[in-house]
Amino acid sequence: MSSASPRKVFFSRNVPYAIGTRLAKAGAHAVSVESFSSEKSCIPCEELLKCVKGCTGLLCLLTDKVDAEVLDAAGPSLRVVSTMSVGHNHIDVEACKARNVKVGYTPGILDVSTAETAVALTFASKRRLLECAASAKNGEWGVWQPFQYCGSDVTGSTVGVVGLGRIGTTYARMLQNGFNCKILYTGPREKPENAQTLGGEPGSVEYVDMETLLRKSDIVSLHQPLTEATRGSIGAKELDLMKPSAVLINTGRGELVDQDALVEALRNKAIAAAGLDVTAPEPLSPTHPLLGKPWRISLLLTF
Repeated sequence: MSSASPRKVFFSRNVPYAIGTRLAKAGAHAVSVESFSSEKSCIPCEELLKCVKGCTGLLCLLTDKVDAEVLDAAGPSLRVVSTMSVGHNHIDVEACKARNVKVGYTPGILDVSTAETAVALTFASKRRLLECAASAKNGEWGVWQPFQYCGSDVTGSTVGVVGLGRIGTTYARMLQNGFNCKILYTGPREKPENAQTLGGEPGSVEYVDMETLLRKSDIVSLHQPLTEATRGSIGAKELDLMKPSAVLINTGRGELVDQDALVEALRNKAIAAAGLDVTAPEPLSPTHPLLGKPWRISLLLTF
């Protein structure tokens, strides 16, 4: 029987049950699993540096910066770094390559879940569901008024998809097939192979530049990866191009949007509403301007 020491795997959060079960089946003597137990905070950098020492594998989240310092702290035993996310810009991939450390991520796993979240934010923003619910809970529902909290239709809308990747395509398909929406999309290049999978009537899917998309869309939904080119790509200029009746949806990354500009757009009613699943930073402080009154009634925020 081999007397080799167990391989050490560290999780920057509690080990998901299914993963723990699979590791157990591999043989408890072969794998030693440790994890950061707090659910209320991210693992501090100092703690991560200490815990990765001697690891063979590291499972991290978007909130964990894995750079050369972390890799060096782990030492030569480290063979793989995996992240529970599609995005991987929190990992220094080049530093991993230099140390022959493999990098794993999860493309495709959350395509439907993320697209459904974007659809939910779309309907909640267009139909002013958050405002209606708050009004009812606060006892403000008095005499019926025909145009009180009168939202606007999603069905038949023009939807601008910024980034027609896997998630963007899934989101577009849901709205086109389910609600007869016209799809405009933009990105670094045209993607006819993705657009063709949407089907629909001729002309129901169109590749346009960003300015055209912003001017014509009733709904603008962001699905880009975060890069230096896309950081802050929705700012004051872009928000000013949108229709006053339009809504902005972001399930990509918080840094895609200039949040100060978004505050001004909501304050001045340059756009009707915003539905955000991501912010910068995460979470926002309760005193953050984006959560200020009165424009927060036009903001739907999830996590």
